[in-house]
Amino acid sequence: MVGKIGVGYQGWFACKGDGSPIDSWWHWSQNAGQPPSLSNTTIKSWPDMREYTRTFPTAYPNLNNGQPASLFSSHDQQTVDTHFRWMRENNCDTAALQRFSPMGGEGPIRDAMARKVRQSAEAIGRKFYIMYDVTDWRAMQSEIKQDWTDKMKAYTSSSMYAKQNGKPVVCIWGFGFADDKRPFAPPERLDVINWFKEQGCYVIGGVPTHWRNGNSDSRLGFSGVYHAFDMISPWMVGRMGTVAQADRFHRDVNTPDKADCDASGIDYQPCVMPGDLQSRHRAHGDFMWRQFCNMCRLNVAGIYISMFDEYNEGNQIAETAENGSMVPSGSGIWALDEDGTSCSSDYYLRLTGDGGRMLKKQIGLTATRPTPPR
Repeated sequence: MVGKIGVGYQGWFACKGDGSPIDSWWHWSQNAGQPPSLSNTTIKSWPDMREYTRTFPTAYPNLNNGQPASLFSSHDQQTVDTHFRWMRENNCDTAALQRFSPMGGEGPIRDAMARKVRQSAEAIGRKFYIMYDVTDWRAMQSEIKQDWTDKMKAYTSSSMYAKQNGKPVVCIWGFGFADDKRPFAPPERLDVINWFKEQGCYVIGGVPTHWRNGNSDSRLGFSGVYHAFDMISPWMVGRMGTVAQADRFHRDVNTPDKADCDASGIDYQPCVMPGDLQSRHRAHGDFMWRQFCNMCRLNVAGIYISMFDEYNEGNQIAETAENGSMVPSGSGIWALDEDGTSCSSDYYLRLTGDGGRMLKKQIGLTATRPTPPR
């Protein structure tokens, strides 16, 4: 994890008829029993579908270029292989497989995605690890231990399972957020962190942006919880959307965060994000590159990209529609050229590769993006 670029990997898209245990339009549609359409959708961005061999027709109108509006299933092994190949080609070292409560109805497909990610990671040569998201997981304290012991611990035997300091990596995302989706008290959370450490794990905390001050998105009284982690990775999605805001966060949040972590012997892994495409945050890469530059100036331990395949929030770096001809007619979905600058569908993957080289000091610190949008 130290000195590496990690990407958050949702792996949570399914399609009716794809053979998955959930057999629905999982995460593509509000009503997952019906195909996604202009009025039944959950996504902000449209993927570039040209490199997928198996696709599924939707109820969207045709793309503006006349082609059918089809989507991929994460449950298809070729989809995962394609994603991991993009990671390898673009200097993404490690994929954090998101794992929400696996004890309910989504458990079987979550289990299936873990198997598929392992297969792709081993075949293509990328590291992976499990990132538990505790959102709405009320029995988390006992069930997360059961899930690790009964299922996920076995994955650490993979040659491609990420390790730090010789220890298998596990991340727990969501401790300390000031909302009713994660209501656990400090003793419950410390118990879980310490239990994973007793299992020999290197434990990352996906924590609120304002973890250090215990205000805004963070609960008070959680300093001991945060400082129990081996690595801290504060969440940044929805917190900023301009270069000026990125500079302000670098000064007021990231810099003192890094000092706190250094003083506490904790590795610091801030988020870098491409920006919400539908909210037009990206500025043809300037927004993301400023974040990379600011984090490398801080000499952070690692960088976490939020996210790889997050077409729902519009923060994906995975290949995305380049221009209006590649999105469904009448959808209002912005393509990568929304600000008038033409960008290739893989541009944010390439930009991530450049950021990784800068983090590893393979290229010098530069405020100028090394790779043009096309």
